[in-house]
Amino acid sequence: MILYTPLSESDIFPHDPGESNNRECISYNGKQVFVERNNDGTYQLLQLLSTNPQDFLDANYTPGTLLK
Repeated sequence: MILYTPLSESDIFPHDPGESNNRECISYNGKQVFVERNNDGTYQLLQLLSTNPQDFLDANYTPGTLLK
């Protein structure tokens, strides 16, 4: 079976069932992003979900960026 998805393999088949509880897809500045919620209430950007190549050149959407 082949899955055509923008998500990584670890997002679809998590190793730890509790690992994906704090991950979600949200809208940030009009862009869809995949984030992980930290214990202090901030979000860490994991992945930008976009079909526009120019969006990936914006430093605000670099993986690992902390969102408030």
